[in-house]
Amino acid sequence: MNFPAELKYTQDHEWIRLEEDGTAVVGITDFAQHELGDIVFVDVSSVGQSLAQGDVFGSVEAVKTVSDLFLPIDGEILELNSAVEKKPELLNSDPYGDGWIIKIKPANTDFDALLSVDAYQELVGA
Repeated sequence: MNFPAELKYTQDHEWIRLEEDGTAVVGITDFAQHELGDIVFVDVSSVGQSLAQGDVFGSVEAVKTVSDLFLPIDGEILELNSAVEKKPELLNSDPYGDGWIIKIKPANTDFDALLSVDAYQELVGA
């Protein structure tokens, strides 16, 4: 499995990457997509809302189950990835690239509570 070192991770299997323009991109990890199986639908109805760290911002539906998506840090949901909305299988094929889920405007950039790549790998036993 792939775990990019430049990302921060949550115990709920989301990743976050701070962009140069101050926004952040959020998606699910390779581990999460592998555990879910074939993803068939992404539901994010929180665009435009400000949410707190740990709040549910949407869900992903796989053939076997539906799983909530949790916001890694406080912030405003700016955008849902339209490519994922049209082709949810991108979460399976490219979870760290074209399969990102949302862009947010972080309320802060304090990522200290998030997991490093090493801590996340330890969490999932990789």
